[in-house]
Formats: sequence, C-alpha cells, structure tokens
Amino acid sequence: MRISRRKILHAMAAVPLAGVLPTLTRADVSLGSAEVTTVSDGNLMLPGSFIFDPMPKDELAAVLAEYGISSETLEPECNLTLYRDGKNTVLFDVGSGHDFMPSAGSVLDSLEAAGLAPEDITHVVFTHAHPDHIWGLLDDFDDLVFPEASYLMGRTEWDYWWNPETVNEIGDARAAFAVGARRRMEAIEDSVNLFDADQEILPGIASFSTPGHTPGHMSFEIRQGNSAAMVIGDAIGNHHVAFRKPQWLSGSDQDTEMAAATRKVLFDRLTNEDLTLIGFHLPDGGIGRAEKDGDGYRFVEEV
Repeated sequence: MRISRRKILHAMAAVPLAGVLPTLTRADVSLGSAEVTTVSDGNLMLPGSFIFDPMPKDELAAVLAEYGISSETLEPECNLTLYRDGKNTVLFDVGSGHDFMPSAGSVLDSLEAAGLAPEDITHVVFTHAHPDHIWGLLDDFDDLVFPEASYLMGRTEWDYWWNPETVNEIGDARAAFAVGARRRMEAIEDSVNLFDADQEILPGIASFSTPGHTPGHMSFEIRQGNSAAMVIGDAIGNHHVAFRKPQWLSGSDQDTEMAAATRKVLFDRLTNEDLTLIGFHLPDGGIGRAEKDGDGYRFVEEV
C-alpha cells in the first residue's frame, strides 16, 4: 500500500485529538436513487461588520434580535455538499484547508465519518473560489487532497481569479483571497473542466448562474426524476438577514447590488418550484426550504 505525504500529515494532525469524536455529517436528503449529504468543514469566525456594515442599523437590530444573532461576531457553519448516485461521488467545494482559520478545515474527518476516503471523491465542483471553498484543495505539501477527482469550475469564475490584475483590483482586504485562489488553481490548470451557465455538467447536475458574491458564482440544480435540490453556495449567505431582508446589501458580497438582485431571482425560483436548498453557511447542515414570510423569507430546516 502506497502511503502518501498527505496521509502522513493527516495522521499526525489527528494525534492530539485522540478520543475526540470526528465531525459528523450534518443533514441528508434522498433524490430518487441518489443521496445528498452535507459534511462539515467546521465554522468560520467573523466580525459582524463583515456582513452588516452596509445595512440600516436600526432595522438590522430588530432582525438580529429576532434570531438571537450578535452584531459583533458570527460563527457560520461551513457545509460541503456530497452527492452520491452509485456511480459518481461528487463534492461541492473543498473547504478551507488548514491555512485559513483554526475553526475550519475539518472536512477530511467528516468524510471519514461518512465512510469515505479522499480517493473516493470522483468529482469536485466549485461554486466559487473564496478561501473557505477552495483553499482545501491542497495539503501542506501542496499535494492535491482529492487526487482521483476531476475538477469543474464555471468559466467566468475561473477567468476572474486567473486574471493577474484581480489581486490589484479586488482591494486590500481581499488581496490574499486572490493570491490563494490563483495558487490552488495553478495545481489543476491542466486538468480542470470549465463550464457555462445552464449546462448539464454531470448527469443530473446542471449549473445555474448566481453572480454577485463573486463575479462567476454558480449554484447547481441536482435532479433525479421528480426530485430536485439546489446547491446555492454563498448566493444566500445566512439564515437571518439574507432571508428576512434579501434586498439589503451585504458586505460579504463583492458586487453588492448584483448579489441582491441574484437573491431575488434565486428566492423566486426556490419558492415557485418548491426546491430543497442546500446552503454552505446555513445552520444545522444547511438543508431546508425557503418559505415566503411577509416581505421576506424564512429558512425552514429539512425534517
């Protein structure tokens, strides 16, 4: 049996955690003969200002009080979607790895708890290239964490982060995002498959353009017969203000106006088609539905 450097590193990292239960899968839903599960990559630790700065403070306070959310700090979950249809084992995004935040980067433990090794992943599909979605592509030796997988990314998103001018134009606060994305994309440059909107990228999985959070952010409809779900990445980035006030601009989005317009289109589709949604930063595994509630919406977890 060949033991890779990545396996050695992962084993060493697990030693101090002996006796601690691994992070488990969070939620699941069946779509025909296929199974969709979310696996945890831990959580982020963010200042509230990262999201809330552009929002009207008086109205914001009322929304946050309704949900018991602090305006000072946020600890959103990171839920990676795992799709299995008996032939393909598809992971949407790869998490943060060990370079972004100490509270994130645990997806390998979660996959192990689901009975999967990294080599079992046949495809990795990216919603976008922010750190918590792509930095987990490489281990500390710069080896691919999922060595047997094929990689797929939207063409617009790839072109944006691949552009050498992006690091100069994105702003100081996000410059490291651009450097980190480019370094990881270089590792799959010769093998990545690029796709456009409204394209079946794999059997039963179609792309749906949801720009704004990043220029080429993609969501994905997974459909098996009459059953369907939408993997939305960060197009709807939380279960509180993004649902209750989707028209508000969020500091987490790179193009705030476009992201707000995208949320309207996405909420209309989710509710009109009664689709199950899977959100990267939504609570308790991130699987549920959007229900109309007054002039906004409410996230209802899948039971």
